[in-house]
Amino acid sequence: MKVDSEMYDRFMKGTTTIGIVCSDGIVLGADSRATMDTFIASSEARKIFKVDSNLAMTIAGGVGDAQELIRILKAQNEIYKMNEGRPLSPKSAVSLLSIILQENKMMPFFVQLILGGLNDGDGQLYNLDFFGGFTEESRFTATGSGSLTALGYIEDSYRKGMSTKDGVKLAAKALSIAMKRDSATGDHMTIAVITKSGYAEYDDKDLDKLVSGK
Repeated sequence: MKVDSEMYDRFMKGTTTIGIVCSDGIVLGADSRATMDTFIASSEARKIFKVDSNLAMTIAGGVGDAQELIRILKAQNEIYKMNEGRPLSPKSAVSLLSIILQENKMMPFFVQLILGGLNDGDGQLYNLDFFGGFTEESRFTATGSGSLTALGYIEDSYRKGMSTKDGVKLAAKALSIAMKRDSATGDHMTIAVITKSGYAEYDDKDLDKLVSGK
């Protein structure tokens, strides 16, 4: 439908987010630039959110819509933990988000999400569109205006069975390349890792060393 394409082009741009499946977990990465058309609205936008020690998601699109979905998912996760004694699995979380997005497709949340995490030690990665459609990715995925540039590098460099340590280096390099070629991607990087040890983030100082190789 033409109207759907126009809405997507209007709202689903202006960032680069990445998800990578590794042998010991999941790597998620994003830049920190928020744009309004050609205006850089913020250089400190947060685009990766921890849901629990086993689960996190990246956001692209409308900030308010994304933040509301994060609040809903975190609340549902806490309710699930109280009832079941464990957090939502990535598959359960993506199914819940898919239902919410599908039920609101007449007044949609203008978002594109990457959700990743561990289920019984196995890494799972999903890409969701703003109508609730989702795909499970066995290797990697990316969203946003810089995603084509980032994917080109990841496609060439990804190796099945790579560790999260190598996955962080891959995500950092792909983001740095996207920042050079996409004006809506820039400023800082955030990279999160989810393993059996839990959720952890890399700061700018660590990532500078990884990208430069020093």
